[in-house]
Amino acid sequence: MHALTTLTRQLADGRLKARDLIEDCLGRIEDPAGQGRIAFLKVAAETARAQADTVDRQRAAGVTLPRFAGVPIAIKDLFDIHGDVTTAGSRVLQGAPPAERDAPAVAALRAAGFIIIGRTNMTEFAFSGLGLNPHYGTPLNVFDRATGRIPGGSSSGAAVAVADGMSAVSLGTDTGGSCRIPAALNGLVGFKPTAKRVSRVGAVPLSTTLDSVGPLARTVECCALLDAVLTGTPVEAPDPFPVAGMRLLVPTSVVFDDIDTHVSACFERALERLARAGASISRAPLQELARIPELNANGGFSAPEAYEWHRELLEKHRDAYDPRVAVRILKGREHSAADYVRLLRERAALCASVHELTFEYDAVVMPTVPTIAPPVKALETDREYFRMNGLMLRNPALGNFLDRCAISLPMQRGGEAPAGLMLMGEHLDDRRLFAIARGVEAVLAAAS
Repeated sequence: MHALTTLTRQLADGRLKARDLIEDCLGRIEDPAGQGRIAFLKVAAETARAQADTVDRQRAAGVTLPRFAGVPIAIKDLFDIHGDVTTAGSRVLQGAPPAERDAPAVAALRAAGFIIIGRTNMTEFAFSGLGLNPHYGTPLNVFDRATGRIPGGSSSGAAVAVADGMSAVSLGTDTGGSCRIPAALNGLVGFKPTAKRVSRVGAVPLSTTLDSVGPLARTVECCALLDAVLTGTPVEAPDPFPVAGMRLLVPTSVVFDDIDTHVSACFERALERLARAGASISRAPLQELARIPELNANGGFSAPEAYEWHRELLEKHRDAYDPRVAVRILKGREHSAADYVRLLRERAALCASVHELTFEYDAVVMPTVPTIAPPVKALETDREYFRMNGLMLRNPALGNFLDRCAISLPMQRGGEAPAGLMLMGEHLDDRRLFAIARGVEAVLAAAS
């Protein structure tokens, strides 16, 4: 699957038909040897074909079409799509009424011409960074499929759909890394915007404080274009920021704990490449970051905010929940109003203090996650499941707690296990972060 700019150019000049593109994606989804039947919870095959035919007819007739007319996109099963039931990867919501309208994010993508190819699998109610789903199955990571490795979550199917060419791009959400973790583990780019930039209306909430809506795609430019569509800004990608003179800060506390040798080697090699290209790389403890895992230890914002939304559902349908998800939501019962107010105060103070330490840099850089994707079978015990879940969420969750933008891009060499390099920008500095990430991406790609 090509990047968005290539696809739109080929569609516009007639070298590629929308119907052919859709059929290629559907063929991959339906391939019995692939992961499509698990990665997707619903495939809109006939609707997608009909829309593609309409695009082809209109284009042949000279009708001016939206820029992305005919490009397939996969939508995480957390978003309302008109006429569909939004199940959020659960059994609990299967009896809910169909959505009366598209979520604003979905509506914006439709208006831009994207064709929805289907709804993707996910961790139930988006409450895990591993991507396991006991109700609908777990789509396997694109890497080392014979071993059967986790896809990362919670936007698991969204990542596998792009990695396997079942969709050009995907729409996901990110509360503690849910776009960036599966992107890192599958060799993709995943973006988490400053939360308030993209409407979260029409998406089942996990944490009203931390939730954000972002894309998963093959390139930084693809993510930047999707972000522009989602925010209603001019649909263009910022020019790459020059790496020569770029100021990058590597925090030395927390983010390297329990890192495996492969991710560590990839990260240090990436820093060497950037330094040779002229980037100035500083290392500092940033001890303030150690406070974030401490504040999140008892569920942070997610547990009490999720419990408020799920309380009545849990009372009626507790047995229908994934037990590992339910137990995390139920931690919210332990939070008092005073605990919550204190957490808000602590967060505001940390955001301000970390900004004072990082604002002079172009980005904070770290491994997205500290290990490659583990085998699904390695997480059969609750102890190992929760240990690995905490490890996967630890680094990306820093950006959510600090209310910043962050992006993960591949840093492995060809043939190696996927590993992600994460760049974190300042609050509302999203478009500048895209420019920085494009510069970094070019350096890493040239040396891979």
